[in-house]
Amino acid sequence: MKLTILQENLSKSLQICSRFTSMKVQLPVLANVYLKANNNRLTMSATNLEMSVSIGMGGKITEGGEITIPVRIINDIVNNLPLGQIQLESEKESLKIKTQDFESYVLGMNPSDFPIIPYNIGSNEIKLPSKDLLSAFNLVLFSVSNDETRPTLTGVLMIIKENELVLVATDGFRLSQKKLKLKGLKDEVKIIVPKNVLSEITRLVSKEEMLSFSYKKTDKQIVFGMPNIIVASRLIEGEFPDFERIIPKETKIKISLDREEFLRSVKLASVFAKDAANVIKLKVNKDNIEVSAESARSGSQKAKVEAKVVNEDNTKDFVIAYNCRFIEDLLNSMESDDLLMEFSDANAPGLFLNEKDQNFMHIIMPVRIQD
Repeated sequence: MKLTILQENLSKSLQICSRFTSMKVQLPVLANVYLKANNNRLTMSATNLEMSVSIGMGGKITEGGEITIPVRIINDIVNNLPLGQIQLESEKESLKIKTQDFESYVLGMNPSDFPIIPYNIGSNEIKLPSKDLLSAFNLVLFSVSNDETRPTLTGVLMIIKENELVLVATDGFRLSQKKLKLKGLKDEVKIIVPKNVLSEITRLVSKEEMLSFSYKKTDKQIVFGMPNIIVASRLIEGEFPDFERIIPKETKIKISLDREEFLRSVKLASVFAKDAANVIKLKVNKDNIEVSAESARSGSQKAKVEAKVVNEDNTKDFVIAYNCRFIEDLLNSMESDDLLMEFSDANAPGLFLNEKDQNFMHIIMPVRIQD
C-alpha cells in the first residue's frame, strides 16, 4: 500500500474511528484501525464488536493494499503533523508515515485478523432527512436507561411499519415516543437499537444530508449510511416492555404554559431540590402553577408560572411531585415555545406534550409524597 492523503482528512477520520475501537487485552486487533487502499480511495474502519464504522476518503493511490495500525499511536502522530500532504506506505506489517520534514514507522498487525464489518447498506433501505431523524433521536435518547441489568431498556425501540417509524425509549420512570412518516413499507418490524450507536449518529451526520439505514433481524444488526460513512451496530435482543399500557387513557387537568419560563422555575427549584432527592412540587392553581422545593438543610422557595388551566373536575389543591432532573431533561430537548401537561391523579403518570407536534409524547412517573 502506498498513497498520499491530506492531513486534515486523515486526522478527522482517525478521531472518529478512535471512538469505535476497544482495548480488550484478549483481542488486541480491536485497538487497531484497518486501512485499505484501492481505486484512488482510502477506506478506514474500526470496530469494538458492538458497533463499527467505515469511512471512505479520496487520495492519490500509487499502490493498493491493506494493514491494521494501533489507532492511538497513528492518531497522536497525525494530529501533531502540519496541514498538507501525508504519505503512507505499508511494508509487511508496519506503516511508514512521511511528510516533507518527518518520517515514522509504526508497527501494525496482519489485516486478516481484523473482524469483517459491513461496507454497504442492505436491500431494505429506509431513507429520511437527517434533520427529522436527528430531532427525533434528541427527543428520545435522554429517556434511555443506563441500567445494564435490564438490557432491553438500554436502547431505543424502533417500530418500523407502513408509513410510520415509531421511536420509543424508557428507563422505567419516564418514557418518550416520537413518530415519523415513512413511505413504501409493508411488514411491521420491531428492533431495539443501542443508545451508543444512535448517539454517534447524532455526532456524525449533518442536518443537510439524507440518512439511510437498513436492518437485518436475522443478522441481528442495523446499518446506517451517510455520505462517505457507514456505521453498523448489533441489535439488542429481548422483548421491549409493553409501553402502551402505561399511557394515560384520559386526563382531568390540562395545563398550557411557556416552556422557557417553566424551565427557569424548575432550575431555580432544583437549587433546593438537590438536598431533597431532586423532588419538586407542582401545585395547580386557577391561572398558574406553583413550582416549589424545600430542603431541611438549605431552605425553600416558591415560584409561580402563568398558565392556561383546564380543570374538568374542579379539583382543588392539586399537587404532584416530580424528579426535577427528569423535567429538565425533557424541557431541554424540546424546541417548542409552549408545553402542554396533562394529569389525572397525583400518583398517576403525567403526560407532557408539544401542542405543535402531535407525533411527540412524553410520560413521567410522579414521586409519591406524604400529605
